Amino acid sequence: MREQWGTRAGFIMAAVGSAVGLGNIWRFPATAYENGGGAFFIPYLFALLTAGIPLLIMEFTIGQKYRGSAPLSFSRMNKKVEWIGWWAVFISFVISTYYSVIIAWAISYSIFSLNQSWGADTEAFLFGEYLQLPDAPGQIGTMVPSVLIPLVIVWAVALGVLFKGVKKGIEMANRIFIPTLIVIFLIIVVRAVTLPGAAQGLQAFFEPNFDAITSGEVWVAAYGQIFFSLSIAFAIMITYSSYLPKKADITNNAFITGFGNSSFELLAGIGVFAALGFMAAQSGVGVEEVVAGGVGLAFVVFPQIISEFPALSGLFGFLFFASLVLAGLSSLISISETYVKAVAEKFNISRQKSVTTAGGLAALVSLIYATDGGLYFLDAADYFINQFGVALVGLIEVVTIAWLIRKLGVLQNHANGISDIRLGMWWKVCLGVITPLVLGYMMFDLFKQNLLREFDTPTGNYEGYSDAFINYGGWAVAAFALAAGIIFTLIRWKGGKAETKEADNS
Repeated sequence: MREQWGTRAGFIMAAVGSAVGLGNIWRFPATAYENGGGAFFIPYLFALLTAGIPLLIMEFTIGQKYRGSAPLSFSRMNKKVEWIGWWAVFISFVISTYYSVIIAWAISYSIFSLNQSWGADTEAFLFGEYLQLPDAPGQIGTMVPSVLIPLVIVWAVALGVLFKGVKKGIEMANRIFIPTLIVIFLIIVVRAVTLPGAAQGLQAFFEPNFDAITSGEVWVAAYGQIFFSLSIAFAIMITYSSYLPKKADITNNAFITGFGNSSFELLAGIGVFAALGFMAAQSGVGVEEVVAGGVGLAFVVFPQIISEFPALSGLFGFLFFASLVLAGLSSLISISETYVKAVAEKFNISRQKSVTTAGGLAALVSLIYATDGGLYFLDAADYFINQFGVALVGLIEVVTIAWLIRKLGVLQNHANGISDIRLGMWWKVCLGVITPLVLGYMMFDLFKQNLLREFDTPTGNYEGYSDAFINYGGWAVAAFALAAGIIFTLIRWKGGKAETKEADNS
């Protein structure tokens, strides 16, 4: 008998927990600011309704109807497309190996924040003293104990939760992580908006530049943000929805998950820009001078903000980095569940054995990123696996289902049969026309930029990396996910699981 969620709320918390990750906190605020401020919410909302939620509905329906991990569900839908499921699974495998390391950094920084161990120069501390980064990328070097120790803790928690299963492990963990994360972040936001200069930061964040939304790049940025923040094409939502009861509502759950994720992104934007406004006021500069995103925002700019705090700076810092840990763990668990379940089903082994082998292998690979040259490998792998992995598999997934094997009608009938909100022609138009066009344009632009070397760097490559490092640290990583997916497709299913396909309700 297939594992199931204990409650509908448990599934929604797990789905929201997967979607709400580090990118919500450090990617969305900067993306919105750089693409029209308050005006960015127009293309963002349009992207959510025409791509984000329709894709969530599609993946929820696939998992709930075909009752399997991504590879098994794709195989049951059409044996010729099983490889798409495995491709997505191996993309998640790669992401889990470096995502876990960033959570380990956040654990270290939650402790550093108690007495501001980073000193006056937070950038030098991060790259020099903490990560011990060498000058040249491509050197694996030696282990960094201050990264390795929290990394072991991260994997112990994540694999321990997965070992316990769906109801007693994943659901129980998210019932703790997500409410705690929301409470902590609300405390952070309330404190941030009461700081001197907070109004200046919020004005910079929300002030609309309506001229920006006439730019195609801004609309692509909105679709990209929605796509990458909702855990679409990671094999996650298909796997999670396969644990739903057979009559569970699909469309309602997708809307709740989509809007829940966006609500947290908005909350993160308010907290981050209120804090950036405070920092700008303390430094006597404009907000535009202190805006940052990604690793720089979390581990360079925020430590600077925490050091300037008027009172209880250690507590504020601890809560901020604790929120990163919780958001990261809920996402890491979901990412890892994709390959744990897929391997268990493919080889007909127990969950515990799959966690030990597949999860253990991911933990071992992650040690590369805990070396003193790990950040360079992490940066290259993250860029290439997301741009030429997640985005590309998303495009191929939707085109295959909508146009090649033509399953949108089957999925629509299934979802309408068990959901309160019925799907009409808008859903097919979104998935059959709008999403492929936008994702197709994104991929065309990315390939053009990378193959023609249009980056404004000395080498013309991403971040100015050498050709050799780009090839083995970036392109090879993205190619590995596809190659491994094809290889695993060629392996026969043990126990005949792929043969127990439901009849389509055509």
